[in-house]
Amino acid sequence: MEERAWTVYLAGEIHSNWRKELTDATIKADLPVDYNTPVLDHGASDDCGVAILGNESSDFWKDHKAAKINAIRTRTLIQEADLVIVKFGDQYRQWNAAFDAGFAVANDKPLITLHDPMLNHALKEIDAAALAVAETTEQVIQILGYVIDGTLPR
Repeated sequence: MEERAWTVYLAGEIHSNWRKELTDATIKADLPVDYNTPVLDHGASDDCGVAILGNESSDFWKDHKAAKINAIRTRTLIQEADLVIVKFGDQYRQWNAAFDAGFAVANDKPLITLHDPMLNHALKEIDAAALAVAETTEQVIQILGYVIDGTLPR
């Protein structure tokens, strides 16, 4: 029987290369995973509404248009995902990541959070809803390997 690919949505912070590290580790572990992400070009994400639908008189309405257009992608890809991984960084307020985590849980998607232990208290409610809380990319890969193949790390 042919092994099916898992569809995993990678939400969360966009200011580090964690997605590339995870993708590279997935390839190295030979796991059948297809990843989806939000738009990672911060400028494009912020400006999509006015670039497509026209300028606005205030930043509020500019952001409102962009958020709605970005939500088309985010909601669709989370709803289609087998699993959602949300990375929380320590550098910026992570409201988008928290919203994506909540949306995933509300849509009954298995959630893995990935963050430094120093954020444990701040993320306690989100971590309580997650099915796994990882501190490293390697732990995420080991979780994926176990849930996909049923094998423990060596």
